[in-house]
Amino acid sequence: MTATTPSITYRLPQVRDLVTALPGPESARLAERRRSAVAGGVGSSVPVYAADADGGVIVDVDGNSLIDLGSGIAVTSVGASDPRVAEAVATQAQHFTHTCFMVTPYEGYVAVAERLNALTPGDHDKRTVLFNSGAEAVENAIKVARLTTGRDAVVAFDHAYHGRTNLTMALTAKTMPYKKDFGPFAPEVYRMPMSYPYRDAAAGLDADGKAAAARAITQIEKQIGGDAVAAIIIEPIQGEGGFIVPAPGFLPALAAWAKENGVVFIADEVQTGFARTGAWFACEDESVVPDIITMAKGIAGGMPLSAITGRADLLDAVHAGGLGGTYGGNPVACAAALAALDTMEDLQLPARARAIGETAVRRLRALADEVGVIGDVRGRGGMIAIELVHPGTSEPDAELTKAIAAKALAAGVVILTCGTYGNVVRLLPPLVIGDELLDDALTVLETAIREASA
Repeated sequence: MTATTPSITYRLPQVRDLVTALPGPESARLAERRRSAVAGGVGSSVPVYAADADGGVIVDVDGNSLIDLGSGIAVTSVGASDPRVAEAVATQAQHFTHTCFMVTPYEGYVAVAERLNALTPGDHDKRTVLFNSGAEAVENAIKVARLTTGRDAVVAFDHAYHGRTNLTMALTAKTMPYKKDFGPFAPEVYRMPMSYPYRDAAAGLDADGKAAAARAITQIEKQIGGDAVAAIIIEPIQGEGGFIVPAPGFLPALAAWAKENGVVFIADEVQTGFARTGAWFACEDESVVPDIITMAKGIAGGMPLSAITGRADLLDAVHAGGLGGTYGGNPVACAAALAALDTMEDLQLPARARAIGETAVRRLRALADEVGVIGDVRGRGGMIAIELVHPGTSEPDAELTKAIAAKALAAGVVILTCGTYGNVVRLLPPLVIGDELLDDALTVLETAIREASA
């Protein structure tokens, strides 16, 4: 096995193959059933319904085989039906699906906590708590920070996304579709400017990471005061906000300021964690060691599980019963997580992510030199973004972005869009995708960009 093509025997053929126009008739029938059964507030990025998935492909109910460049939003890094994960889930389900760890505990929860304590950055003494979703992990990280510091204020950043619950909506920067008409939101949340190198430079600001951190820190001290801040929470690479990679020096400067002021530094690695960016966690790129790290998505091969891991003195300070939840650390999800972590290690998925990123960035930057609509190509590992703009400007082009996604889908490639301005194509392929399939997907994407921008 090399870092280029994983040594995997796939269950499904790893090909793009369309047998109907999209959506096909069976997907259309399901969409009709959905309209009278599922709440209208639930959206879907593509109009096709999945029947099977493996490696880098999704097969829909009409038999179309599509290339997956979304991984269920960075969840199925090991594939959507990894054999080791599937076997672990089946075996655990045959014994028990639930007892509630807060009632009758079990080894799987303890084993996952041990793995996360060892895997996350830093060699200090750590503790872990398991939950169900990324938003739940974020909320509990804030709870710990407030309890241990005795302070209320929480600092989040422009373009951030942290979830859809009341507190995490307050932390999230984007109004539509996440916050509009859902307020009032949790108080004592303060938003600071993010390091966004492409747009900082376009606005005539110093795009240096330390300069961007100084701007944010000055605003924190002016608006709140360092002695009133319980926590700083930040995505090391922002996800829904546009895959924004802060300039080097930004994260270390914030972490250093937090330490000097007794502020809990929380790295939200819900989307960036578990090999996605070419390291186990994105904050490792600049050797940042957070006080607490939040995790979910890729942790368990598609099963619902999340976690916070942090300094033992912080996590152990919470009174018994102050953390937990009925389903938190479900035994089936824990079994899936242990199996997924084994697969990530055995297939060297951090290295595989780096190889994916090198291929994608090289090709997309070459395309950017050819067409006039790509303002920026950025990201790390298997987390790559293309920011689309009107030619000759840095003005976001959301309509072009939608058109590109639609053309790619029509040709059999599932891609996701994101960004505060709706003008970013984001690539999140399963890290087990093969080179031939990845090359085909990138060719389709390049063609879609050329045609949509012509």
